[in-house]
Amino acid sequence: MEITGRITQDASTFTTKSDKQVVNFNIAVNERYQTKAGEKKEITEYIRCSYWIAPAVAAVLTKGTIVQLFGRISTQAWQDSDGNPKASLQFHTSNIKILGGGSRGSFPKPELAGNEKQQTRQQGDDLPF
Repeated sequence: MEITGRITQDASTFTTKSDKQVVNFNIAVNERYQTKAGEKKEITEYIRCSYWIAPAVAAVLTKGTIVQLFGRISTQAWQDSDGNPKASLQFHTSNIKILGGGSRGSFPKPELAGNEKQQTRQQGDDLPF
């Protein structure tokens, strides 16, 4: 599956208890259309994304960057503490293409991959969320 959208905030890198690193970020995907009455509408969907292949990419996944993502999508459903049903989309990214925008235009040097943008957190399991 392929989706294109704009990153809504700088990506974060997390480390699981088994020392695997995952980059988490969110994108906004806009759809514009015109109703039968001629009214122009725009819908924005927000999608949570994860990338497990190269954690250094987090340095270029900054707010405002337009990305084309390839991968697969999954859904999660649960009930909140009040018993209300909740659901979310998670995009498991296998390939990222930077299309433009954002605050950084190129990949960092390898020695900068662990910069201050990287946040490391130990979690109770291997799930990044």
